[in-house]
Amino acid sequence: MNPWAVYELLWDRLGDAGHCRSATLGLVWTLCEGPAGMGLAMTAAGAPRTLPWPGTLAGRPLAELARWLERFQPHEATLGLAAVNAVINGADNSLRERACPIRSAAPGNLAVFGHFLPQLQGQRVIVIGRYPGLDRLTAGLDVTVLERQPGPGDLPDPACEYLLPEADWVFLTASTLANKTFPRLASLAVDATTVLMGPSAPWLAELAQFGIDYLAGVVIDEPDLLRRTVAEGGGTRLFDGPLHYRLARLGPPLP
Repeated sequence: MNPWAVYELLWDRLGDAGHCRSATLGLVWTLCEGPAGMGLAMTAAGAPRTLPWPGTLAGRPLAELARWLERFQPHEATLGLAAVNAVINGADNSLRERACPIRSAAPGNLAVFGHFLPQLQGQRVIVIGRYPGLDRLTAGLDVTVLERQPGPGDLPDPACEYLLPEADWVFLTASTLANKTFPRLASLAVDATTVLMGPSAPWLAELAQFGIDYLAGVVIDEPDLLRRTVAEGGGTRLFDGPLHYRLARLGPPLP
């Protein structure tokens, strides 16, 4: 399947989504609320002081805001993904409800990696996106992190062209849906076991059509605490009460 078709798939799931009740552009996370629930997306870095829409989002149709995911202005695309998730990730989402809570001794933001740690021994692992504390958790493993803004030990994201086709496992942040790198990364990782993960992830079984084997998304436990944490600049603190990871297998059983 054409990997760019993932966006049309998201639009097809919006339906009559109702209207945005509120939107918060936090320092680390963007939160959008609608009639069906709350949706998150990781906030793009470096918001300009002259965004044209603050104060105008509440009351707009969620389907309208969700289409902002098509845009290349990063904060509009982020808000679009949060709006998509506010619709798709509602309480009636059957994939989310049958997904299994992740039980891991790793910190909450690293629970997905902790869960898969035994399967990563001796494997070539590529992680798209920097996760705080990951190096300590995966010490001794063959793990390479690709980042748009690489830090010490990371590689810049163009290295994906060389590394992903040779990878055994790929952990793909769902923020790639907003920054438009998902189609290419999913294509390059087609031969790897691929995990799409993060609070930005839409609970959508059809992502298996794009080579996603596992979906690690979140379930919101405390909505009020989530609102406060996002508004107060929370990053990994989202996993200290407001929400937790669940995991769903999308592809066929592994041999």
